[in-house]
Amino acid sequence: MDETAKEWEGDFDPMADPEEQKHLLSVLDSFRSYRRLAHFNGTHVRRQAFYSLPQEHWMLLSKPPFSILDTFSNLDDLIDSNAELAEAIFIAGFKAFLAPTVDSEWVASIVPEKYTHNEYHIYSTVMDHLKVQTSQTDMEKARSCVNQFYREWSAEGVVERSKCFDPVVAALEDEYRSRTKLAPNLDRSELKVLVPGAGLGRLVYDVCRAGFSVEGNEISYHQLMASALILNHTQNVGQFKIAPFALSCSNHISRSDQFQTFQVPDVHPGSALSSVGKSKIPGHERMSMSTGDFCVLYSQAEYSEVFDAVATVFFVDTAPNIIRYIESVRNCLKPGGIWINLGPLLWHHTSRKESESDDSEEKDLKRAKVADAGIGDPGSVELTNEEVLALVQHFGFTMEEQECKTYETGYISNPRSMLQNTYRPSFWIARKK
Repeated sequence: MDETAKEWEGDFDPMADPEEQKHLLSVLDSFRSYRRLAHFNGTHVRRQAFYSLPQEHWMLLSKPPFSILDTFSNLDDLIDSNAELAEAIFIAGFKAFLAPTVDSEWVASIVPEKYTHNEYHIYSTVMDHLKVQTSQTDMEKARSCVNQFYREWSAEGVVERSKCFDPVVAALEDEYRSRTKLAPNLDRSELKVLVPGAGLGRLVYDVCRAGFSVEGNEISYHQLMASALILNHTQNVGQFKIAPFALSCSNHISRSDQFQTFQVPDVHPGSALSSVGKSKIPGHERMSMSTGDFCVLYSQAEYSEVFDAVATVFFVDTAPNIIRYIESVRNCLKPGGIWINLGPLLWHHTSRKESESDDSEEKDLKRAKVADAGIGDPGSVELTNEEVLALVQHFGFTMEEQECKTYETGYISNPRSMLQNTYRPSFWIARKK
């Protein structure tokens, strides 16, 4: 995936629909606005509240050992550090999606001469002239996306990754070894893997590094832009410094815990994927990403019986109707192919009255103007793990392995926090009959 235009595959064109274009611009602006909004909500509002205390109180807290004003200054520095990553995502996303559609002469006419060699300011000027309206939901997603780099692309995030990604790669290794008993010369690249809900792309990368051919799929522009930056445009290991816990001021034992910083990425994907590794084919030729609704894309005839394995991690509970996911997995898996799943059942779409629905979320679900609305279809249901397993088997799968409570993991968790949220995800392997 060397060229920006080839980073996402499929026939989905976000600029062809006015509503979709509006949503895309909102996502771009959410990354561009990260710095300003984080400073406002992270320190400006807190400074106002601090100075609203009785004078003798805030004066006391301004001195050591408290030094709250110094804390605010440190927080401002960390926000700027996070913002460098957010703005890099904005630039990469703008170049991939918006730049090909804007008139270069018009851009030249609106950009001040002093900014002609500054990509961020050029693109930001264009955004200003487009009068973009950014949703609150998209701004929150941008903040969450920056924090997610800790989980997927920092060395310290390996604690969570090893619990969630390693079992998947191990299952693929077992499947490969099993198949080589019948076909000793089988190259790893011949095992084709699909990763729906690819997020920031780390599992896709790990599967590729293991030698297999892999395709990631993602519907979220936030995730797509961020994964494209890290997989295609980073220059070196540790290029960005992030402080994922800085903007949360609760449950910290010490300020040093709150202000922990981490370098991302912990590997340079470009260098790693240029090598052959465990396969006869270089990594960059074995890895691809697609954008769009998983249900819509992979239920189509062109994807019928294409993949040897589907790997879903923290994904199936994003389905309002999990039967749609099961049908899509069944369609795109070859007979005898395996579905590897690891994740909890924190159902994302509980039943709500139409008047209570979030406009931005509704737009996220109606990504493409097609007859099949995919996860945008009406209705939702929340099932237990036993019911999910029964459904998978009902639709033509044989359950070969299933475990629950064996794996314990957090999700972008601060190990030093006084509050620890732990998942005990279900892990299972099902084979298509």
